[in-house]
Amino acid sequence: RLRLHDGKLIKDRRYHLRTYPNCFVAKELTDWLIEHKEAPDRATGICLMQKLMDHFIIHHVCDEHSDYKDAKLLYRFRKDDGTFPPTKDVKVFLRGQSLYEKLVSGEESILKVREENSVKYQRTFLGCEMIDWLVQEGEVESRKEAVELGRVLLEHGIIQHVSNRHHFFDSDILYHFWINFRRRRRLAELLNESSSRALSESPDSPFCLRKLNPEPGNSSFLSVQTNKEIKIVSAVRRSSVTSLAGNSNPYFSTTPTLIFPPVAECNPKSVLKRPVTNEELLSPGAPYIKKTLTIVGDAVGWGFVVRGGRPCHIQAVDPGGPAAAAGMKVCQFVFSVNGMYVLHLDYQTISSLIMTGPRTLVMEVMEAVE
Repeated sequence: RLRLHDGKLIKDRRYHLRTYPNCFVAKELTDWLIEHKEAPDRATGICLMQKLMDHFIIHHVCDEHSDYKDAKLLYRFRKDDGTFPPTKDVKVFLRGQSLYEKLVSGEESILKVREENSVKYQRTFLGCEMIDWLVQEGEVESRKEAVELGRVLLEHGIIQHVSNRHHFFDSDILYHFWINFRRRRRLAELLNESSSRALSESPDSPFCLRKLNPEPGNSSFLSVQTNKEIKIVSAVRRSSVTSLAGNSNPYFSTTPTLIFPPVAECNPKSVLKRPVTNEELLSPGAPYIKKTLTIVGDAVGWGFVVRGGRPCHIQAVDPGGPAAAAGMKVCQFVFSVNGMYVLHLDYQTISSLIMTGPRTLVMEVMEAVE
């Protein structure tokens, strides 16, 4: 946006006797994207700007067009007219960016290159160091408030424990900024985002399903529900660009994606007797133990259902599937997926992580002590 302001592409424009401040012409912006190598062609440029519209970053000046048209139409950045939606995610991101800039600009920054388990990490800090700094700089009023801020930043992916094993605590545990706010990002990176929201339309996690019959062409799967109710749903298979082109092995592609055929409604009732919070799971002395499960997917999937969010839990397990063989049980809480801390994520996002990951799935779960 600032580059467009500097290049005078964003300016006040007059159309039909009316002046529209701080706007740009779509066709001119598409030209600019190609000229500055932000997009290789017009089609990609249009897709990029449509992404910005979908994320409520730009809009048509009169809101008469919900899609981005490569034409002589006027669009505007919402930040230039005060209509940018201040969602919680945006506020947390901006707070994290502000803290990062303040930290790296200081003469004696607590952000340093540190080593743990023979691995070097950039932009690291100790939890207690960060809390000291937040209090000293007046960013928070108390250490308790600083811990709460650190947890929010971690849950939104701004910071994380260097090996994804801990939430944020006032201790000498090592964390680092997961996001490098000073790295200049290219617009094309928007197109590489995994569309985890596409999973939200599916009432079941797609990787939990099992084949009813092995005959070729049979696309029906059995979803095992905890109330013994059995329903048939359409097959949802892991796939990839290469498999769509005729490769018969969809599991070992380096660029996986998803196919979502129509699905049937399944039983959404939770198996949990009561809601459980992340604070309860992670509190010292909590009656939960952590287990590591290694699940090797078969020709169908892994054989379990994930539900809920912050934290997610195991809703159902196919007794004859790989997950059951690895020791997975209902009511376990998903702590990490392939080394990534996921207690703060919803089940759609976790589904996407698993579906786009390797065939061998390593999960840490938390199980109640009986």
